[in-house]
Amino acid sequence: MPKWRPFLPEPISLFDRLWDSHVVTALPGGGALVAIDRVFLHERTGASALNALAEAERKVLDPARVFAVTDHIVDTRPGRTDHSLMPGGQAFITETRAAARAAGIRLFDVNDPDQGIVHVISPELGIILPGCTLIAPDSHTCTQGAFGALAWGVGSSEAEHAMATGTLRLNKPKSMRVTFSGALAKGVTPKDMIMSLIARHGAAGGKGHAIEFAGDAVTALDMEGRMTLCNMATEFSAMSGFIAPDDKSFTYLKGRRFAPSGALWDLAIANWSRLQSDADAVFDTDIIIDAAAIRPMISWGTSPENSIAIDGTIPEHASKRPLEYMELQSGQNLIGTPIDAAFIGSCTNSRLSDLRRASALLKGKKIADHVKAICVPGSSRIKREAEAEGIDALFRDAGFEWRESGCSMCFYAGGESFAAGSRVISTTNRNFESRQGPAVKTHIASPETVVASALAGRIADMRELV
Repeated sequence: MPKWRPFLPEPISLFDRLWDSHVVTALPGGGALVAIDRVFLHERTGASALNALAEAERKVLDPARVFAVTDHIVDTRPGRTDHSLMPGGQAFITETRAAARAAGIRLFDVNDPDQGIVHVISPELGIILPGCTLIAPDSHTCTQGAFGALAWGVGSSEAEHAMATGTLRLNKPKSMRVTFSGALAKGVTPKDMIMSLIARHGAAGGKGHAIEFAGDAVTALDMEGRMTLCNMATEFSAMSGFIAPDDKSFTYLKGRRFAPSGALWDLAIANWSRLQSDADAVFDTDIIIDAAAIRPMISWGTSPENSIAIDGTIPEHASKRPLEYMELQSGQNLIGTPIDAAFIGSCTNSRLSDLRRASALLKGKKIADHVKAICVPGSSRIKREAEAEGIDALFRDAGFEWRESGCSMCFYAGGESFAAGSRVISTTNRNFESRQGPAVKTHIASPETVVASALAGRIADMRELV
């Protein structure tokens, strides 16, 4: 007779756990109806989604699970009002305000003390939680996967459907694990980690996948660093990026306004602690990167995949079009290339830890006279906390403009841009043609590299400052 063996469930990944716990039903022809726990809107597309819902005589199923913010096209200059520098932008703001009120959802408006970039304020307020699904009409919603959640960007029509039904139809993506083994060298940041991944495997390397970031270098990051890492999963063409929650995640969220409290907090911790990939879980794709080999990164072209180590050279057979646009050459080292402007901000690198590290390098120094430099905190809360620590004074004394919170010049749609044709070093996540203004040439990098370059007036290696 065959020997009896106990039933052992097949090892599964964190992504499988997140997916399986939200599938309402499998659908004919493939795909599934997936429960959506949170919806976040912003003023650039929020009014269209809410108004379309109202015109169809449908209501928001659960207004307590839907939030909106004014962040994308709001003016970030000091003393701002409802005015937007984008032509017609004020209408987006006022219409979103009216639609949010009519729908009964919570709006973090222009001068709300909790206003800020959606992917910054959602964690600050405890709206994103481990195990949740969260969508927003913004591709960098994957930032919030840093908390062990499944968060991704959608179109406004999908947001409308989720608000009305609490669900979305989705085809299950493949799973990928990216393991950063070992420890980062001094001066290397989470921004350098994700840029290194994209440079090595291409901007389409994660297409069709949901990515779990793992490894010693990832667990060593604080929550703000993890958000930076997950933020650019969309630049890797992934559906989302996420990290298994741990004590750092729980400590960050405890006491946040929309996080559980009391007995519910204890129950939540018990559930969240199970949100891990099993040791023998199998992934469709596995990538392993030696964290110790990563160096500070900088982009040279018009896609994040066009990136090199700061002390490296542009590939000999680099594509012609981005080289022509950026006015660079194959085999060129970027160090010493003159810049016209520097930008610190965006949902990638505008958190308090980013501003602390950048301002520490600025202390007692002045940026180059010809450089226009701007710092935009990611939220009104971060701005207040930075000012309480004197960080704003360090930026101002060094020659930076200190702004109100918002997306600002992460992209040109806000109506404000850098001078046409200028060369900018920026902490943003994208370097497409004219992303920050007409014919503007954008180099993306970490806050430290941006500061080092602003001080020198040319692209510089931040390790020379440390």
